[in-house]
Amino acid sequence: MDRIRAMCGVIRHRGPDDEGFHLDGACALGVRRLSIIDVAGGHQPISNEDGSAWVVLNGEIYNHCELRADLLRRGHRFLTKTDTEVLVHLYEEEGAAAIGRLRGMFAYAIWDARRRELFLGRDRVGKKPLYYAVLEQGLFFGSEISCLREVGVPSEIDAEALKLYFQFNYIPDPRTILKAVRKLPAGHWMTYDLAGRLRQKRYWTFPTPAVNTNVFQTEEEAIEKVRAKFDEAVRIRMMADVPLGAFLSGGLDSSSVVSSMARQSVAPVATFSAGFDVDEFNELPYAGQVAREYRTEHHEVLVRSDMVTLIPQMASHFGEPFGDSASILTYILSKFAAGYVKVVLSGDGGDEIFAGYDSFLAAWEGRLDRIPRGLRRYAAKVGEWLPYFGYGKNFLRALSRPTALERYFEFNYAPYALRERLLEPDWMLPADAGFLRRTFAQCLLPENADLLSQIMYFEGTANLTSGMLVRVDRMSMAASLEVRCPLLDHELVELAVGLPHHWKISAGKGKQILRKALGPRLPVELLKQHKKGFAAPLAKWFRSELRELLWDHLTSAQFLGRGIVSGSFLRRLMEEHQSGRRDNEQWLWSLLMLETWFLENERFSNDTSALRHS
Repeated sequence: MDRIRAMCGVIRHRGPDDEGFHLDGACALGVRRLSIIDVAGGHQPISNEDGSAWVVLNGEIYNHCELRADLLRRGHRFLTKTDTEVLVHLYEEEGAAAIGRLRGMFAYAIWDARRRELFLGRDRVGKKPLYYAVLEQGLFFGSEISCLREVGVPSEIDAEALKLYFQFNYIPDPRTILKAVRKLPAGHWMTYDLAGRLRQKRYWTFPTPAVNTNVFQTEEEAIEKVRAKFDEAVRIRMMADVPLGAFLSGGLDSSSVVSSMARQSVAPVATFSAGFDVDEFNELPYAGQVAREYRTEHHEVLVRSDMVTLIPQMASHFGEPFGDSASILTYILSKFAAGYVKVVLSGDGGDEIFAGYDSFLAAWEGRLDRIPRGLRRYAAKVGEWLPYFGYGKNFLRALSRPTALERYFEFNYAPYALRERLLEPDWMLPADAGFLRRTFAQCLLPENADLLSQIMYFEGTANLTSGMLVRVDRMSMAASLEVRCPLLDHELVELAVGLPHHWKISAGKGKQILRKALGPRLPVELLKQHKKGFAAPLAKWFRSELRELLWDHLTSAQFLGRGIVSGSFLRRLMEEHQSGRRDNEQWLWSLLMLETWFLENERFSNDTSALRHS
């Protein structure tokens, strides 16, 4: 009992309202609850009628009312009005297959006392996390790595995971920074029994992006369907017994969510925006336009560089290295909004499913593919000849890669020329493209698929789950705030990804069908603005207010002594950034978060030399 209490204690921020436990011989379940639905009666764990099955849930089941009505017709009896109780009765009826009927964001566990078996399930796109470790004593699981630290999982670092971090700024599922800990992948369930048998199965696959479609006869028909499904996804996510609001960045996606909420709400919507005192990063004026248009109860917070003293807290909540600098804004905005509401809706996911990124546009237009192969080979030779700090080296090397997919990874993630000089040889991934196929076997389409389909599929299955949604979940839950993402409703995802490319990208812009479906609801000026992205002005801060913090961490004997980076090259990288000659903020932030994670977690490992390996 002490261990399960300790595991729950370290994630109190995820559920400060309540805690509960269930012990049954070899199985112990524990939960921290953020009370959203049936606040008074939804205490967990919850059992079925005869106590033969018990459930704990992290997340929300948006279609629980329909499922409950069906279960009542089948003769089940309910003691609460919470969505959690639906899970255990549905499991009684349908077993593991029940997970396919859920519409929501969730990670849940069911202890089947009759079969002496534990069932674990995770939502389709990976909005909610589920970590697990199989140790000598059995299987342990939790919503954050910190839970498993409490039961003494070995501290040995997964070298392959860290190599992947250096290229992608996150550690892709199912790996974690620790060898002993894994993540249940999105769209999967697993079982574990008393004999130690572990079984895992995929129940949902991210849809394959479509070049063409036979689903709709006209684009107008598709626009109507997108608008209706979007509004439905927003409506079902407004279900709550506590105050609810929305993040409003001033971009197309979050503004569309707010407009839909306002149209479906009898009371003004509470909206929350964050901005900077740097014009190119500040979307507050656009957010203000939407707030005035829909008469929301609008709240704004100005993010200053001194707020980045929160970096150690952020690293602790991630539990492993995580290099997305947008975490700063998400964390601060979440803490701000949590002072007013318990739940917010956000616009996350629109770029992934409606092809909104500039890199998608470049892939669709095939700009680099028009360059003759011979010129690419010449570019490779020039690129090798140039010193790293010479202008154009990374571009020329990326240009010379043999396949369009390899060029995409070189241009959009840490380039090989940077990694081979920055990292010690032990920490380099192979130069060939084969490692991509081996590492991301479930995240890449066949090589004969068109480039836009391939990269949309990768971003939707790897980067979305292991990158953006990790940021959203950890930073919001650190503030005890629940974030719901209508654009990642799985029915909307299946609709959007299946639309033909030319309906998503045209006239030099992405997300065109979403603009046509929802744009008429928004201010014209907002639709004309160039996409700013969800990031902080780190480049400026690293040259001024945060310079000392950066240099203290990355030039310390402790960091350099870990045997990861070349100290001389790193110093040149920092000096180049300081001079303004080149913007290296992404790589510097990634290393700063790595060292911060090491410092936050030293107490869990007695031997940092475990980093060195052959």
